[in-house]
Amino acid sequence: MGDFRQDSDDGGVPAMAEKQWQLLQAMLLEGQREQRRARRWGVFFKLLLVAYLSFGLLLVAPFWSKLGASKKDHVAVVRVEGMIANDQKASAANIIRGLRNAFDSKAKAVVLSINSPGGSPVQADQVFREVRRLRQQSNKPVFAVIGDVGASGAYYIAAAADEIFADKASLVGSIGVISAGFGFVDALGKFGLERRLFTAGDHKAMLDAFSPLKPEEEAFWAGVLEQTHQQFVNRVKEGRGDRLAAADEVFSGLIWPGEQAKKLGLIDGFASERELARERFGLEELRDYTVARPPLEKLLAMSASSLVDAVAQVAAGPGLVLR
Repeated sequence: MGDFRQDSDDGGVPAMAEKQWQLLQAMLLEGQREQRRARRWGVFFKLLLVAYLSFGLLLVAPFWSKLGASKKDHVAVVRVEGMIANDQKASAANIIRGLRNAFDSKAKAVVLSINSPGGSPVQADQVFREVRRLRQQSNKPVFAVIGDVGASGAYYIAAAADEIFADKASLVGSIGVISAGFGFVDALGKFGLERRLFTAGDHKAMLDAFSPLKPEEEAFWAGVLEQTHQQFVNRVKEGRGDRLAAADEVFSGLIWPGEQAKKLGLIDGFASERELARERFGLEELRDYTVARPPLEKLLAMSASSLVDAVAQVAAGPGLVLR
């Protein structure tokens, strides 16, 4: 900014005029600084708006694409991947939500794409019942397609489908129940530790890892396992009917590759999701209705509290797992 002062004829500027010029100069300089700040903030907010709109488009794009896909003839896919448990991706709540969306769509059929070693019998039974309910209310056929493994609780779910397909190398079956834990009774004495456990109820500490195993409690727990296993067997028979081979080993907990599973009536044939859609319906379009876990939920699921819960579970005693 230049100097706006002008010399008078007498060779000087009065003091009052000098101050006015300085004030005017300062105001002009401050105005320029304000304009620069305004431009910078304008650029910042424009960039922020662009980022916001871009993020919004990323969130909305999948829904728009799914909306477009729902108008086409397609086969709906709901994935059952990983451990089947309440706090996992393959929870009953997530699977059922995906199934309901799939049945509400214009899909020609619904495919359960399974790649899981099993998990909670409660979660598996909830999904089984919902598949059967939705199937009764709709004319959409339901297929299960097993990938690498469809064992135990995962096969429990598959049994609800009209037909089950797999690969010849898939691992299928494991119709059984397992309950595992540890015993640290002798270790306590070696380390000079004393177990202090207070309960109300004769069997409240049943299967406690730091207490001796009582024969009557062991027998009781075996009965619980047997009852849960029988529930599993009944569901498989309900779903598979007379397609099952009359062999005791079918329900023994063994797991078989696809070719043997077919001979035992555990599956109906060999096909992938896309092959099934193409051969049965002449369609190439598959639409995934699987419910995705939010990123924040995934992060929280990996928190240190998970380790604390795991240690607490070992100390409290084993639970039932279909695997």
